[in-house]
Amino acid sequence: MHLSITTRLAWHCEGPTDILLQIEAAASAGQRLVSSALESTPAGHFARVPAQDGIGERIWLHQEGDCSVAYRAEVEVLRQAQPLEALAALPPHRLPGETVPYLMDSRYCPANRFSPFVDEAFAAFEGGAKVAAMQRWIAAHYRYVPGTSDASTTAIDSFVERRGVCRDYAHTLICFARAAAIPARFASGYGAKVKPQDFHAVAEVWLADADGAGDWHVVDATGMADAASFARIAVGRDAADTSFLTSFGHAELRHLAIEVREF
Repeated sequence: MHLSITTRLAWHCEGPTDILLQIEAAASAGQRLVSSALESTPAGHFARVPAQDGIGERIWLHQEGDCSVAYRAEVEVLRQAQPLEALAALPPHRLPGETVPYLMDSRYCPANRFSPFVDEAFAAFEGGAKVAAMQRWIAAHYRYVPGTSDASTTAIDSFVERRGVCRDYAHTLICFARAAAIPARFASGYGAKVKPQDFHAVAEVWLADADGAGDWHVVDATGMADAASFARIAVGRDAADTSFLTSFGHAELRHLAIEVREF
């Protein structure tokens, strides 16, 4: 599947401010960049640095006043969605080192707090079937309500309120999986079926096929994206690692427009 992506951002910095951007689709496993272009207002400093796990890049900007970027890309998504039920969870002692951080608690994902619930609610399932049951539970019990969460909302808050947006769904699924000793990470990206259109968040879980080869698999409890229709931007422990704009100083976001089409 091919995705055409157009993103426009505008913000205002009251004084000299350092800005960290993550908005470009990554050249990474399961997807190929056919074309990519980024235009920015002049900056006193512009530099690219590797992002989390070496997937994609972050962009450092040093700016002041009115600022904007325009990003356009075409991405070919090569990965295919696999039935989760056909995949197995590896015991922790067999997990590769790069997955270990994604078993641990993080800022928005206090997974240990979910262990009693996960042990009781999903005891009848194993491996990928357990993750599929978690996905179904969240889809059945949560309401997608834009504007009901913010940068302080954790998975505990979302679990109590049973509502949120894509990042809240992803945080909850990540907590459930980690509480079951299944590595899970947060991924930001683009999806054509996301409504309303925005930077989209999904969970990625580490599961193994019948031959024992492990890999990351996209799981979206909102149902708006799957592995074959999701262009990954960045990954991390939770939303803190994948924010599309982080300011070190005061910056006010004034415009955000995203258009994603599949063809």
